Amino acid sequence: QVQLVESGGGLAQPGGSLRLSCAASGFTFSSYAMSWARLAPGKGLEWVSRIASDGSDTYYADSVKGRFTISRDNANKTLYLQMDSLEPEDTAVYFCNANMGPPYDYWGQGTQVTVSS
Repeated sequence: QVQLVESGGGLAQPGGSLRLSCAASGFTFSSYAMSWARLAPGKGLEWVSRIASDGSDTYYADSVKGRFTISRDNANKTLYLQMDSLEPEDTAVYFCNANMGPPYDYWGQGTQVTVSS
């Protein structure tokens, strides 16, 4: 079965960095685009970034553009999100997503990121 397991969250100071990972299994990872999304307290789910199946194209929400970098390692079936210049507004639970076309839309359990001094 499809499994997505995020890790790497934690507490960071404003201006600091964190690197999230998402280990994938149960499907042909290299065949699908992957995304990150986040859920902040009191807000709806926000799409953060997307990467093409071969890593050739990347897309970012305006709120993180220039600060976050998405990447992937298809050999090791892992998705990454490098988060730099963190702001308190980045505090959220971060989820990785594999959308293979309805109804095949899979999410991990999420990892908490807290940005605070």
